[in-house]
Parts: sequence; structure tokens; C-alpha cells
Amino acid sequence: MSDDPNDLTSPIDEGITAEDLGRTLFIGVGGVGMNGLTRLYATRGLEVTGSETKDWPTLPELERLGVVLHREHRESNLDGIDTVIRSTAINDQHLEVVEARRRGIPVLHRSEAIAAAMTGRRSIVVTGTHGKTTTTAIITQMLEHAGLAPSYVNGGEIIGAHAGDHGTGDLFVAEADESDRSFLRFRPEVGVITNIDVDHLNNYGDMDALTEAFERFCRNTDKDGLLVLCADNPGTAQLARMFRAEGRTVATYGFADGADIQLGEVESSKDGVDYTVIVHNQVIGRFHLPMPGRHIALNSAAAIAVGLQVGLEPDEIKAGIAAFGGVKRRFEKRGEKRGEHGVYAVYDEYAYHPTAMTEAIKTLKEVAAPGKLIVVFMPYRVYRTVEMREDIAEALSLADKTVVMEIFGPGETVPEGQGGQALLDAVDLPDADKVFVPEWSDVPAAVKALAAEGDVVVTMGAPPVQLMPDDLLR
Repeated sequence: MSDDPNDLTSPIDEGITAEDLGRTLFIGVGGVGMNGLTRLYATRGLEVTGSETKDWPTLPELERLGVVLHREHRESNLDGIDTVIRSTAINDQHLEVVEARRRGIPVLHRSEAIAAAMTGRRSIVVTGTHGKTTTTAIITQMLEHAGLAPSYVNGGEIIGAHAGDHGTGDLFVAEADESDRSFLRFRPEVGVITNIDVDHLNNYGDMDALTEAFERFCRNTDKDGLLVLCADNPGTAQLARMFRAEGRTVATYGFADGADIQLGEVESSKDGVDYTVIVHNQVIGRFHLPMPGRHIALNSAAAIAVGLQVGLEPDEIKAGIAAFGGVKRRFEKRGEKRGEHGVYAVYDEYAYHPTAMTEAIKTLKEVAAPGKLIVVFMPYRVYRTVEMREDIAEALSLADKTVVMEIFGPGETVPEGQGGQALLDAVDLPDADKVFVPEWSDVPAAVKALAAEGDVVVTMGAPPVQLMPDDLLR
């Protein structure tokens, strides 16, 4: 293991377990990713402490589980600690990181702590540019519904569950982040890649380097295990061909002809999506997932591949998918509001990349019909918004109306003339149907002026915008 987050050695390689880390301090336990991992360690019965200055709603649950919470970042938080866990968001200058290193306490990346918890388990790791959180959630709940009691860590909070937990079974499901290369620390039995799309080029430089990293993830997957790769995406389809030629076991999924797990006859509505599943040219049934959208059905196809790999029967898989509760910030309905022109619904959706935005907006328009869809969008990261402005604007142009906020880019500076207004100007909607609202407090009034009876309003984009529905519903 290494103090350097870019050193991709893995605890699994050395046989290190979560128990070997001793008494741990998790820095920043409020965010979903760190919260889920902290919860996993706590429910595993380990001695866990955490530090967090923000008042996140998930913190009381951690305290109930016995996690000692420090509400300030202080040197004394390191007293009695054997290992410190941080995410990429916590840099080398953080007070607790500096103090840990002064004391000679190991500082591990979040991915190393997940990998240590995986040691000795049959691991299923999900990555990809889009859809990995939902795919991980579907797999997890399918396995739980079948009574397999998996351990899991997800990058999103499953509705009716948590972002992480220790299970009594031998399976471990994890979402892995490609943005900082940390997904390369895992050595899964089953490796799932949902797609490879243009993103994170600030870290990778170009698509060739990004694709090479996903190839390395495949090579890190157990040679006697399974690669689950989307047949609809050019990047993952190419990897499927490459690794099949090398004699590896691959399961492809998607709408494409020739996919090992093929979806057909898709019908999506506000009540969910129904589709036929064909496995190796044999129809295994008509499936229902209680969330709308073709792309949600596509995510579930990866789960079907995993279910078959671990020995579930088709009916068990079908029942598990039908019981899926959803993920917060993925088509999450937050409530209804009576505005100036009638009652409208308010949803929240995490999508910020143009590909994911396009699929989400198309589906939400189906949900809104015959009403209009109004997208309140907070762009996420300056580099992404500037480089992908035309593609993001094209996705927003699919909405009926849009409210664009200023870019959320912690640590970044918005170049003059390159911010939210420039994005709005590129959106192909009538001027009366689009507005730039840089001040948070002005957004609710702008939405009320646009929304009418039967419309759907969705907040979309950077993490802070998930708090906007509370203001819209007041």
C-alpha cells in the first residue's frame, strides 16, 4: 500500500484485510461515497472514527452504529488511530493528513480501504463513464432479494437502503471510480464496464489513455472470472472482442444484435420500464423495472449477467429486478408544488455529462407528457463545461424549458465569458423558454414563472443542486 493516491498497488495483492487496518479515521464521512464505506466498516464490527464539519443527514446513523464523530478537523483526532482513510477530494495539505504523516500513521485512499474489505470475498466491481451507480444498486438489491446477503459500497444512496453495508454472504459489490484511476486497485472476480465515453480528460489527456485504463481494469479482473461489457458502446464492444480473442470469458449485454444478453420490445412509462430478455438467443422472460427509461433497462442487463454468473435462476433475477427501489438523485421524485399556473412535480437527477443528460431528459419528457419538462441545470466542473459546451447545450435543448445556473467547480476559476451564460446562449430553445439564473435564491421564482399545471421540473447536475428541490417545494 502507498500514501500516494496515484500509486495503484492494492491491499488485495498483499492479502491485507479491513481488520488489519486497525482503528481507522475516515476523513469527510458526510459525502455519500465515504459515508457508505464508513458504514461498511462499522457494520463489520470494526472500531471506526470519522471527521466531518458539515451537518449531513446521514451522520446520526453512523453514530448509532458506534462511529465516533469529530465535528472539527484537529490533530487530536489522530490519537489512538492506526490508519487514516481519505478520498481524492482530501489533498496532502489537509490538517489530518499532515498530522498522520508526521506521526507515521498510514494514509490510504478510499479505494484501498474498499479493496482491503474485499480480501477473501468474491468481488463484483462496476465501473464506466455512465450508469455505474444505478447498475451497482440493481446488482446489490438483486443479490439481497435472492438471500445472498452481499457486502457493498456504492457511490449513491439506494432508496430504502444505504450506500454501504457489511453482509454475511461471500459476495462483495462495489462501484469503482475511473475519474482518478482508483478503479485500477481492484482485482474482481466479475468486472463490469457500462460504457467508455469522453470524460476526465483533465486526468487522462486523451481517449486513448482513458481506454487503456479500462483495458487495464479488464486485465486486473480474475482470468478465471467474468468480464461483463456493454455491446452498445464502441469502446466496451472493442474490449469484448479483444478479450474474447485472448480466450477470456466475456458476457456482452445491450440492445445490439449479437449481444449475449439482449433486450427487446422496450416499453417505458412513468410506472417503469418493461422489456423482453433474450439470453444466447433464448427468450427467458418479460422483465419489469420500476423506474422509467431504456437506459435503466440497459443497466439491469448487466445485473442479469452477474446474476447468471453467481448461479441465480432467471425467475430469481426477474424478481430481484422488479423489487428495485431506485437510487437517490436518479429519477428521484421529491414532491409536488402548487405554483402560479397549477401543480407541477419536482424530480432530482444526477446526470451532468451530455450522454447521461440526453438519456435522462428523453425519459423525463415521457414522464412529463402531456405536460412540459423544465430542467434546472447546475453545470459540474469548469473544464468539462467549457470543453463539452456544445454537447451539454444540445442535451438541454431536448427539454421544453431550462434554467441554467452558474458552474459548480470547487478549486476552479471560471474564465471570463465561459460560464453559465455562455452555456445558456448555446442552448437551442426560444429565449422565452431559457434563462440564466446565477444566484441560488433566485431560482425558485424563475421556476415558478415557467412551470404550469402537469409539468415536471427536474434539478440536474452538480451535487449541490440536489438541495434545490427543498427550496422549490417550499
